[in-house]
Amino acid sequence: MTEKITNVILQTMDEALEKQKEDSLPSKDIDFLGYIASLAFQAMVFLGEIPSPVTQRVEKNLAQAKLLIDTLSILRDKTKGNLSEPESRLLETSIYELQIKYVEQVPGVTKSA
Repeated sequence: MTEKITNVILQTMDEALEKQKEDSLPSKDIDFLGYIASLAFQAMVFLGEIPSPVTQRVEKNLAQAKLLIDTLSILRDKTKGNLSEPESRLLETSIYELQIKYVEQVPGVTKSA
């Protein structure tokens, strides 16, 4: 009897883990707007503007933020002329806002009044 209960528990755990894996997989319906928003969100986390969704704490990593901002800039340059108006606007706005926030946080950069 105990063995049967153990097997049922193990099977239930296996099914729950499998469902969790399926739920955590990225959606097949990802689009360019979602991708840009995801990169911009990650940059905001690394700039310390919003808490990390993993730790719920503000964690700055300016080098990683710069890498993501540069990645967005490369995407802008490589997709020029191939984006819809909303995609282009989101990309341009995201890069601009992130660059401003990055410069505000880089030590030793003088800010003009």
